[in-house]
Amino acid sequence: MQTIRIKRLGKRPSADGSSSTDGAERARPGPGRDLSPLLAGAATAVGGFGALLALVDSGSPLRGPLTLFFLLAAPATAIGAALRGLEPFGRALAAVAGAIVLNMLVAQGMLAVHRWSVRGGIIAMTVISFLLLLSCVTVKPTKR
Repeated sequence: MQTIRIKRLGKRPSADGSSSTDGAERARPGPGRDLSPLLAGAATAVGGFGALLALVDSGSPLRGPLTLFFLLAAPATAIGAALRGLEPFGRALAAVAGAIVLNMLVAQGMLAVHRWSVRGGIIAMTVISFLLLLSCVTVKPTKR
């Protein structure tokens, strides 16, 4: 079995004796340089709108794609937050795979108990994603 090494973010001594930092301080300042918060907000709005369209049973042609986006993005975000120690590509891949698995488990469970509904699936994935995200936020990593 292979061990996964976790890279620590923080100050590292450089060759000239000064310390460099990882992350935002290395990015160039200026308008439009860091789009991550803007993209996260837009994805949240699109996913929330898709869930809302599905819950009110809208006849909009956007209902299907936006609801699918919500069903993949909500659990993937929660799983990605739990895997913050992995490399970005591995983290994204594991988060999307985990989101698909969670969706399949919810659908299979609802079919097994003969309680399948679109609204029930949306609500179940919302609650599961919220609980996963909440557990990641409340648990603080220990310092070594």
